[in-house]
Amino acid sequence: NIVEIAAGAGTFNTLIAAAKAAGLVEALTGGAGPITVFAPTDEAFAALREGTVAELLKPENKERLAAILKYHVVAGRVFADQAAKLDKAPTLNGKDVTIAISREGAKVGNANIVKTDIQASNGVIHVVDAVILP
Repeated sequence: NIVEIAAGAGTFNTLIAAAKAAGLVEALTGGAGPITVFAPTDEAFAALREGTVAELLKPENKERLAAILKYHVVAGRVFADQAAKLDKAPTLNGKDVTIAISREGAKVGNANIVKTDIQASNGVIHVVDAVILP
């Protein structure tokens, strides 16, 4: 599943810790059916303003953290060739995230998509180089 693949990659430890803190692990392990995750790497989280991740991981910020993480998730399996035909996609956060394709590459929100179409039993992962903020 998505969490097992992310854990095995070794570059999504912060994402997994954030999903646990936000109570979203079940959703990422197969809870709601196939999903597409635009997964920020540990480096993407590290690029946030100093102290941001620690602040978001506090129990009192659980809802805010969940809202940010849900902004990285789209219902269904959306592969790169399908995403390339879109200019936005509805996220589980309830807000649309923008998608743009150019000569420089593909972007979702403010993040570059650096690897696509990693298949999991419960969805697909696209690796991004930044945390996408709603």
